[in-house]
Amino acid sequence: MIKADLIDAVAKGGEITKTQAEKSLSALADAIGAALAKGERVRLQGVGTFSCVQRKAKPGRNPRTGKEITIPSRRAVKFSPAGVVREQLNATKK
Repeated sequence: MIKADLIDAVAKGGEITKTQAEKSLSALADAIGAALAKGERVRLQGVGTFSCVQRKAKPGRNPRTGKEITIPSRRAVKFSPAGVVREQLNATKK
């Protein structure tokens, strides 16, 4: 699913225009990004939890030259799905 598909689904489900759905989706993404940048967790009931984790610096290798490099530490986004989502994901299709 790409952003346009998600906008269509939100517009249909919420019975709103695609423009309104796009604005809502963009506002949601901005709010989640701002909260994560502050180090906060974002918990969406029935969807899951977004959190920020710190990755340690680690040794790596340049694939082109084979030279060893150090990959710097960085922050990354972690997503933990809610139980409902996990069940849907692991449900067997018959």
